[in-house]
Parts: sequence; C-alpha cells; structure tokens
Amino acid sequence: MPGLAEMKGRKYMSEIIATYLIHDAKHNPEKKAEEIALGLTVGSWTHLPVLEKNQLRKHKGRVVSVEVLLTAEGSKETAAIIKIAYPTANFSPDLPAILTTVFGKLSLDGKIKLIDLQFSNEIKSFFPGPRFGIEGLREKLNVRSRPLLMSIFKGVLGKDMNFLTSQLREQAHGGIDIVKDDEILFENELTPFEERITEGKKVLGQVFEETGHRTLYAVNLTGRTFDLKAKARKAASLGADLLLFNVFAYGLDVLQELREDDGIGLPIMAHPAVSGALSASSIYGISYSLLLGKLLRYAGADLSLFPSPYGSVALEKEQAISIGQSLTSEDFCKKTFPVPSAGIHPGLVPLLYHDFGTDSVINAGGGVHGHPDGAKGGGLAFRQAIDLTLNGNSLSESLSDYPELKKAIDLWGHTEVKAKNA
Repeated sequence: MPGLAEMKGRKYMSEIIATYLIHDAKHNPEKKAEEIALGLTVGSWTHLPVLEKNQLRKHKGRVVSVEVLLTAEGSKETAAIIKIAYPTANFSPDLPAILTTVFGKLSLDGKIKLIDLQFSNEIKSFFPGPRFGIEGLREKLNVRSRPLLMSIFKGVLGKDMNFLTSQLREQAHGGIDIVKDDEILFENELTPFEERITEGKKVLGQVFEETGHRTLYAVNLTGRTFDLKAKARKAASLGADLLLFNVFAYGLDVLQELREDDGIGLPIMAHPAVSGALSASSIYGISYSLLLGKLLRYAGADLSLFPSPYGSVALEKEQAISIGQSLTSEDFCKKTFPVPSAGIHPGLVPLLYHDFGTDSVINAGGGVHGHPDGAKGGGLAFRQAIDLTLNGNSLSESLSDYPELKKAIDLWGHTEVKAKNA
C-alpha cells in the first residue's frame, strides 16, 4: 500500500470522480457544474496572477460530463446528472477528507444529491474492504449454497440474561444462522456486554452439540468512540462471533479503524440507523447505494443491513436492489453480504431470493418471533421456505409436509415469484 507522501510525490495525480443529481433554478447546469468544480477545489479561478494559476492548476477540479434530464415544460428547475473529477493531490486518502472534499459545503447548497464516487485504483489501495466478506462468513458457518438466515432479539429491554439466552437458544434450535442484538440494546446492568458474549457462547455451543447446527451471535458494540477499540478487543478475547455496529452514529472512519485492528479481527455487521437522515430524500444527501453499499464495503463491513422493499419501513425496490449490487459487484475487495430487513416473513422468501439472490441474508424479527410456535417454529418455517424456493417449488405445494411453514403462510400469506435459477 503506497504511503501518503509517495502518493503526493508522483508526477501524475489520480482523481476521484463524483456523480451528482442537481436541480438548477438558473437552468444552466453546465455553469453550475463548473462552479462546483472550482468552488470545492481552488475557489475562484479569476483575478489570480499567472504564476498562482499555474501553481493551482493541478488542484483544480474538472467537469467530466453534464447530462440534462428530461424536465417538464415550464419547470422552475433543470435537473441534470453531473460528474466532477477531484485530484487526489487535494486530500488525504481517508473517507472524512474525501467526503468533505466532494460534498462538504456543497451539501448545504440547495437541491443536490451525491449519487456515486468512482475511486481510482490508487485511492482504493488505502481501504481494506471486509475482513471476511461473504465467503469468509460462509466458511465460518459451513453454509455454501443458500441465503443465510438471521434473526433479532426482541423485547429484551428491561429483561435479564435468562430471557436473552432463552431467546437465543430457541432461535438457534430453529436453524437460524446468525442472531443479532437489537441496535438499541446498549450497555446495561441486566445484560452486560461481556456477559452477553460469554453466556451466548455457552448456549450456542450447547445447541451445536445437540443438533450439529452452528449459529453465530452478533453483539452490539456501543459506548464512547474512543473506548470502542478496547471494548472490541475484549469481545474478541472472550470469543465473540461478530460485532453489530451502528456505524452512522459514529462515522465510517470509525468502522474502518475497527476493521483494520488485527487485535479485534471479527466480522462487522453495519446497522443503517441514522442513515435515513443522510439518504432518504430524493434530492438531497447521499444515495443509499453509495452510503449503505460502496462506502460501507470499502470501509470494511462484512454485512450491511438496509430496509427491504416489502415492509412498513421500506425502500423503493430499485434503490434496495442497487445497494445489494454495490455490495456484491466485482471490485478490488471482498464482497459484503446484503441484508434486506424489516417486514420479512417466510412467505416473502421467493421474492427475496428473486431480488437479492443466493449471496444475501434473510433477516426477520417479527417474522420469527411472531410465529404461532414461537421463535423455533419461525426459524423452521423460514428454513423450509428457503429449501422449497431453492428447489424451484411453490410455497403452497405439499404444505402438509411443512407444518411450521403452513402456520406462517396462514398467518402472513405468501408471494409466488419465479425464482432465479429455479
């Protein structure tokens, strides 16, 4: 990996290309693009002595392209997709510097949304990507050819360790691959962080001995920022399986610090809490595919949770699928598991498989715990739905052979989709 001094000393500087969606009230997106290219790099290009212009030339942003979008006649604004290249000579190779360069004060400048960032290979070399990624997590679980199944602790606030471990045991007996803390389960006296790890490890070890099925537990890493690395190292020393991390409450650079620390060395599951404040608008902020996709992957997340297109807290389907594609497309680093979440029940498995494929995680809370037979029955219903879908069978076929799935479909219904590769 090249050092910063080496990168700055090279004769030719690479670039990062930022793609934006703008809505320009002056109906001159070409001029707006040039203003951004100048304003976020050298400032004004006029009224400068020739010598100073020459010195600043290598730092000036450049407009790569301007594509005017179809706008209704008489519209008060012109929409356009613009691309601007920023020389790497302008910033240090870290995400805080990059985001400040390409979208810092610009994020305050009216209707403009950062859609994508195209990193040069030189800049990519400064980012680790996932430590384990899809293949590494599959190796841990010895699950090769199906989507993983994940569930969530529910109703644990104010409850003790016995309640939590009983939930964990029941979910593991239902064939769940990963169980994660609720993102709002913080350090507390009833279920302390370290005890959750040690007691969870005991329970999952017992279930493995009883059934041969391995379940991993993702413990929520929380607290003050400068305490996180020591806390994560302690988790690793206690034998933790994974860390759940509310990355957008802390920052992408904190995620990268945790990923790069070999004294931690654990898979990291990125939760999307707070990301809606950055991405939910169609005309402001940062696109979901960039924020919950590419940037999380580059910074080191092994799994990325995001709202599914199907629940009450839902993303538009094209946006959700674009996140999955960003996490799993070919790139310089390992692939990150997409985890579409919220509103998931067993009857949606064919749709999930159709939209997100084999390399995804099916994640359910109420769809597991709300099953008439409890969390074990919910887990079994999901596993039955996954097996039927992978075999190209309808969920409504032979339900007499799958009592747990039948109860789930009777409760929540199902969606038939011709699954990929079926």
